Amino acid sequence: MDFTRITIDPDKMSGMPCIRDLRMPVATVVAMIAEGMTEKEILRAHPDLEPEDIRETLLYAAEAVKERALPLKTA
Repeated sequence: MDFTRITIDPDKMSGMPCIRDLRMPVATVVAMIAEGMTEKEILRAHPDLEPEDIRETLLYAAEAVKERALPLKTA
């Protein structure tokens, strides 16, 4: 998958994946969604973001999770 809105720059945010060089980490947006913020609330709080940024952030996070197994508690 080709991500056009996610950037990684070793000189910004310690090389964390960010949205369009905005110093807005992908993890921050994913956390806002996990905490229950809606897309409209996120865009209102961060006017530099665009709806496409949020969608690509979620796609990026989904791809990142596919790449490795995280320790989970078994039932």
